[in-house]
Amino acid sequence: MNQSYGRLVSRAAIAATAMASLLLLIKIFAWWYTGSVSILAALVDSLVDIGASLTNLLVVRYSLQPADDNHSFGHGKAESLAALAQSMFISGSALFLFLTGIQHLISPTPMTDPGVGVIVTIVALICTIILVSFQRWVVRRTQSQAVRADMLHYQSDVMMNGAILLALGLSWYGWHRADALFALGIGIYILYSALRMGYEAVQSLLDRALPDEERQEIIDIVTSWPGVSGAHDLRTRQSGPTRFIQIHLEMEDSLPLVQAHMVADQVEQAILRRFPGSDVIIHQDPCSVVPREGKRSMLS
Repeated sequence: MNQSYGRLVSRAAIAATAMASLLLLIKIFAWWYTGSVSILAALVDSLVDIGASLTNLLVVRYSLQPADDNHSFGHGKAESLAALAQSMFISGSALFLFLTGIQHLISPTPMTDPGVGVIVTIVALICTIILVSFQRWVVRRTQSQAVRADMLHYQSDVMMNGAILLALGLSWYGWHRADALFALGIGIYILYSALRMGYEAVQSLLDRALPDEERQEIIDIVTSWPGVSGAHDLRTRQSGPTRFIQIHLEMEDSLPLVQAHMVADQVEQAILRRFPGSDVIIHQDPCSVVPREGKRSMLS
């Protein structure tokens, strides 16, 4: 397992947990002082953030453990489980926000001092943007599904804080139901993010193939290699940071076994240069044993 990957993913999880804890304290004070239901919505979301980020931190550390006798393919799927757990956390908070918004829409309560809420929300917005920027950088470097799920969560927080600012501004001018309406909108958006996150996690747990672009790159590498006449049965999946790639190479019948083995090793190294850290399995087939109907599209 790449040490750089583990270090970056762990730092992202720690940063998210620390930021969520700080924002929770700030929002508790703001809600107590203003009584804003939108800030209450943000407060509840911060509680969920802490639970989700702590879960993320623990699961990410577990997923970084190397393969053992009982887990030959490593522990990378734990990241997908963390993302699925986060989607459940977020769905629960979205439901709470939706119900709270309906209650305050029916019985609106004026805020005592929206100005304090505006200041607190601006601080929360700036902090969250900084965190999301760091997480996006980590995701670009690692492709971690757990960090990507956390980033999507905090991206929804950025949207939420922007909506809260608008709601507080409208409430300042007497539009008290605006606070509840924005809480409803925030709840719907968070639920959408949770469902999208859960879908991606389930697809990973079901061993969805790598993206078409990456599979096409693998095909291009293999079929352009000297000594390889064709290829078939490309199978791919991803577990945590590790891509698993299996493919059959078609070679001339007259090619000596040792030379065929050397060609397969060269192809494997070429794939690893493009996708470092991958687990690559290559099988060599003589062209004569590959039925014509068996040479189906490798992207199917």
